[in-house]
Amino acid sequence: MTALHRKLLRDLWQLRGPAVAISLVVACGVATFVMSLSTLSTLESTRAAYYERYRFSDVFVRVKRAPESLAQRLAEIPGVRHAQTRIVQFVTLDVPDLPEPATGRLVSLPDHGQPVLNGLYLQSGRWPQPRVEGEALVSDGFAKAHQLHPGDKVRAILNGRRQDLKIVGVALSPEFIYQIREGDILPDDRRFGIFWMCRSTLENVFDMEGAFNDAVLSLRPGSVEAEVLRRVDLLTDPYGGVGAYGREDQVSHRFISNEMNELRGMARVVPTIFLLVAGFLLQVVVSRVVGTQREQIAMLKAFGYRRSEIGLHYLQLVLFVTLVGTAVGIGVGIWLGRGVASMYTRFFHFPVFYFVLDGRVVVGAILVSLGAACLATLGAVIRAVRLPPAEAMRPEPPPMYRAGWFERSGLARRLSTVTRMVQRQLTRRPLRAALTCLGLSLAVAILILGSFMADALDHVIETEFQIAQRQDLTLVLTEPTNGRVTAEIAHLPGVRRVEPFRSVPIRLRSGSQSRRVGLMGLTRDAELFRIVDVQRRAIPLPLDGLILSISLGRKLGLGAGDYVQVEVLEGRRPHVLMRVATLVSDFQGESAYAPLDVVQRLMQEGDAVSGAFVSADPARTSALYQKLKETPRLVGATLKDAALRSLRETIAANLLTMRAFNVAFACIIAFGVVYNSARIALAERSRDLATLRVLGFTRREVSSVLLIELGLQIAVAIPLGLLLGYGLAAFVINSSYDTQLFRIPLIINESTYGFAATVTLIAAFVSSLVVVRRVDQLDMVSVLKSRE
Repeated sequence: MTALHRKLLRDLWQLRGPAVAISLVVACGVATFVMSLSTLSTLESTRAAYYERYRFSDVFVRVKRAPESLAQRLAEIPGVRHAQTRIVQFVTLDVPDLPEPATGRLVSLPDHGQPVLNGLYLQSGRWPQPRVEGEALVSDGFAKAHQLHPGDKVRAILNGRRQDLKIVGVALSPEFIYQIREGDILPDDRRFGIFWMCRSTLENVFDMEGAFNDAVLSLRPGSVEAEVLRRVDLLTDPYGGVGAYGREDQVSHRFISNEMNELRGMARVVPTIFLLVAGFLLQVVVSRVVGTQREQIAMLKAFGYRRSEIGLHYLQLVLFVTLVGTAVGIGVGIWLGRGVASMYTRFFHFPVFYFVLDGRVVVGAILVSLGAACLATLGAVIRAVRLPPAEAMRPEPPPMYRAGWFERSGLARRLSTVTRMVQRQLTRRPLRAALTCLGLSLAVAILILGSFMADALDHVIETEFQIAQRQDLTLVLTEPTNGRVTAEIAHLPGVRRVEPFRSVPIRLRSGSQSRRVGLMGLTRDAELFRIVDVQRRAIPLPLDGLILSISLGRKLGLGAGDYVQVEVLEGRRPHVLMRVATLVSDFQGESAYAPLDVVQRLMQEGDAVSGAFVSADPARTSALYQKLKETPRLVGATLKDAALRSLRETIAANLLTMRAFNVAFACIIAFGVVYNSARIALAERSRDLATLRVLGFTRREVSSVLLIELGLQIAVAIPLGLLLGYGLAAFVINSSYDTQLFRIPLIINESTYGFAATVTLIAAFVSSLVVVRRVDQLDMVSVLKSRE
């Protein structure tokens, strides 16, 4: 071991407190980086392998009823590799352990062999046999939720007839990695399941011999998806096609892609903040070490050590602290990544999903952390290298002092002696004071960043489920039905109020931009389902025209009063020009609303409705649910309370876990910044403080010099940190949580601001105890020894 290495170890031991704090800050940033990007890499590679092995389709289209001969024409479209037709139906399920009705999606399988596209992974059991009535495979999520195994039965209403579905196996499909019913916010495996049955069985049950109502296609490399979609629409229009769409609009794929975007956003924002703070702390520490070791640097040069060796010595100090933090961060990141992967298995149904550490992410974490540390401390290391020996042997000259406006104004004379010392110290080194305040404010900001999401989601839940949606359940019919069905629903047991709606798939076009969305037609006197913005203001329906979500309007380049081309994707498929009456800032991502009568005129189909919002008597729900289970025209019944309960359980399990880690990391950075600032201030001014003790100042007065300085910096940093926290939260919201699926508002409660400020003040209090203790331990004799 060389002399420089022994000196390095002594320096590290003397700086053990600040070094540990900096290493922990680095570890937090690296852990978030490794967890986010490795989980993202695992998700991407697992999904890509699953899609490829089980032949996930690229194009999807539904029709009302088309002859099987159309399949060959679909396959002949330029760019299409394979085309597969099938029968897909939604049915009502009667599950023994569920009082309310559930919804099932039946998907046909070839009578023999695997499907050409969207193949199945058989998790247990066997394949259903053709011509055997009722045999079905069930999705993994629904099976787990109800403890279903091969041999169990589930009762369903198939084409108006009650029939038992006999479970012969449990399966997974790349088409339903995220098993969610369209229109829902989160998957509900207890109330929605996928069932696969032989094609011949479904043909007999639904009178679809020689016909199909759903098709999927795969594309050749280099094909133009937009042109394929156009040709598919031309072929399926005569048969009631509702508009072909690509993989990006497929519900399951879209949810997974959205989660990946959130992980990318997390990997960009949070580690950057941590590494910036760590770099700032390292820069201050190394600058302080160089300043206090001027004589040692001069002696090293006098003994023949080259500049490169001295520079490398101080660089090794930086690299050691950073590498320790990086190593800890990688370990914590792997642990967090495995926890997130375990959490994802509750939502994403893959045959195999294990967290895999991506070596490129580890290398990237090491390079980024070391690069940030070296860049931050480069100036201090260069100063050590360039310091001439003769100059280094003399004490560092004090900074030039000039009276500022505050002292020239005479206000300084009104301050106490200790307070004037603090004021002069801050004005002598304004950049150091500003950087310290910035580091402290970043600690406050990251505390807000780790906590605000709970505030936003609570606001969304309360607004959506208590103010906007006041129905007890939502009923969806198998197909648009005459409005007289509203009266029939009103006569069901316990029903208090019924509000019909008409849901229509449409494509909006404005210039070169287009979006495929659902148009919801609501009654003008709607009370059970209202359009409410993020400020919880009810938006009245216009006399004519559309209400669009603000995110949809922005993507189409539309404002209130503009006109947009509306292409209906079902029925007679009219194309009309409609006025945008209002843009509403809601939580639905991309949505469109219009008065019910306007939608019915658009569809040219009388008073047809797609379903109804229902308010019911809680005392009679059992009778109502039993009646709904026996209703043939019903395809789904969504209970608001069940959806809310599922949402809260899911958020409680995931949000609280992630919030705990975020807050823990934020607390580390807060304590690290405050503690380091206090320790460095004490180390730099120990000689001055000891002088004050010799001159007769009490321990309390001497300690107050540092404590007042720290308090002033905290007082400036907390308001600045609250503003920075708001800005960072806005950046995260806009970059990761404003999607086609949902919009999370920027809501930060006063309690979150109070929490961030309180944690910072606690960190300051603990650090002040350390300062007071070390001031009491100052050795006045050794500190006051002359260095000249």
